[in-house]
Amino acid sequence: MFNTTKKTISNDRLDSILGKNTSFEGTIRAEGTLRVDGNVTGELIIAGNLMVGEGSTIKGNIKADNAQIAGTVEGNIFAGSQLHMTSTAKVLGDIIVKNVIIDEGAVFIGNCKSVAGNAQKEDASSKTAAESKPAKELALNEEQKSKK
Repeated sequence: MFNTTKKTISNDRLDSILGKNTSFEGTIRAEGTLRVDGNVTGELIIAGNLMVGEGSTIKGNIKADNAQIAGTVEGNIFAGSQLHMTSTAKVLGDIIVKNVIIDEGAVFIGNCKSVAGNAQKEDASSKTAAESKPAKELALNEEQKSKK
């Protein structure tokens, strides 16, 4: 049931980088490997691999073949092959994946749907970040409880 083989996205070949001190609003469409170390408000559509660095924030939906999340994502994620949430990841939204790896310490608040292939690709894009409001509200409630 669980595949314990970890595929890591290689830093050796990065096609595009959004740097640490960079903010972007809008839709990003890219092929190959994109690394985001800054902040994005909008949709990411990647025909390839996405790496979201520690300290970065994505507010919007993500579609990628493979995604490695070490920062914060507020939106839905569709990963056609694998999604890896590292120990510093915080994902507030629903995920549709073929394979998922969630490291100890990662925060995931939302729903997870595991699919066998690319048949459910449209499910991720059909939900907007606003439709994931219950997950965001739950996250805010959990943060408020922990501060008390």
